Amino acid sequence: MRKNIVAGNWKMNNDLAQTQDLITDLENKKNTGNAEVMIAPAFTNLFSAFNALKDSPIEVVAQNMHFASNGAYTGEVSAAMLKSVGVKTVILGHSERRAYFGETDQVLAQKVDAALAADLRVVFCFGEELADRKSGNEESVVSSQIKNALFHLDASAFKNIVLAYEPVWAIGTGETASPEQAQDMHKFIRRTLNSTYGDNIAESMSILYGGSVKPANAKEIFSKPDVDGGLIGGAALNANDFYAIVNAF
Repeated sequence: MRKNIVAGNWKMNNDLAQTQDLITDLENKKNTGNAEVMIAPAFTNLFSAFNALKDSPIEVVAQNMHFASNGAYTGEVSAAMLKSVGVKTVILGHSERRAYFGETDQVLAQKVDAALAADLRVVFCFGEELADRKSGNEESVVSSQIKNALFHLDASAFKNIVLAYEPVWAIGTGETASPEQAQDMHKFIRRTLNSTYGDNIAESMSILYGGSVKPANAKEIFSKPDVDGGLIGGAALNANDFYAIVNAF
């Protein structure tokens, strides 16, 4: 049975006081849906967030990590550092990391390996740009991103991986992805997994949708058979909006 997951990626937002306020707001809401809930604050606030939520079902996760265990990587954070503050899950391959920081499939494969070796769960992000969608290359781009970063793994590793499809062309561009387009791509992703790892892994894999999910469209998107939740950006910074999305399940 696949898990339904709603993960809030706070990106580079909220100082310590704002993080604490938002966590308080989240704690005052009720998860009446059927979904596992994650939030990803900034690195500087992970420890505070973990302490505030250690007795809560809300999981605190990290937005990124380096593939090295330590060394001369100024400004970076390792898997061991994340684990030392209570983190058990890390987001890797987010479209902004790929676009702004030049993270390649090869770098991401190293990050995935390092995270799994440290017994961290991975939320692995991927998705096509607008030019890829307009040229009809979206499936080949998505397939390549998944295969290059993940298909060197043993089948047993996939129990610690969650996939998150981000149609980059539908985020802040004025273009809109329909629930049907989300379903079509998620179904394709599942077929891609099946082709190499078989039906059991393909059908047990949670695949999240990261294309501007909001309270107004969450229920319709989550109703699609191959969509198992969302990776939420802006709406995750408002407790009411975030829980409206969570409770869309």
